[in-house]
Amino acid sequence: MLMSRTLVLASNNAGKLKEFSSLLAQIDFEVRPQGEFDVPEAEEPYLTFVENALAKARHAARLTGLPALADDSGVCVNALGGAPGVLSARYAGEPKSDAENNRKLVAELAPHADKSAYYYCVLVFVRHADDPQPVIADGRWNGVIIDEPRGAGGFGYDPYFLLPEQGKTAAEFSAAEKNAISHRGQALRALVEKLR
Repeated sequence: MLMSRTLVLASNNAGKLKEFSSLLAQIDFEVRPQGEFDVPEAEEPYLTFVENALAKARHAARLTGLPALADDSGVCVNALGGAPGVLSARYAGEPKSDAENNRKLVAELAPHADKSAYYYCVLVFVRHADDPQPVIADGRWNGVIIDEPRGAGGFGYDPYFLLPEQGKTAAEFSAAEKNAISHRGQALRALVEKLR
């Protein structure tokens, strides 16, 4: 399969760019954020992670003419029926704020005994905007939501997402440790295998 070795990441999230760049470098892909190409954020009107990721990938590919990679990911809390889910980045509304999102999540989960949650990630790679066979991979990372933040790493809900077996939050892992076990790391490794 012949393809350009530069791909556009349908995101401007610095944390995601760093994670994707390190893993995709293994198969000689240079990952560039869509902001470098003046690509505006795509609409994400769908109820599922896979539909939103596909829309973002096609949008970035259409506006750049390059292969594109998009992810849609979030935290799903069982006691809240899977919320915040696809709304994770804007759970507390606009403008996007990790602090406000976390505050809302902790408050809504307070009356519930079940604090179990999971991070979920879907990655979609398209060779071009109208690619009839997008490459799709996903990953899931189980944990629990805690009331007080711990750790200075990561982003999003990481300081509140505890991995009971490790006794650490996602924000207490080094980037390399997190990449080895996270939902995004799992999905990215699966995608890399499919792209090889």
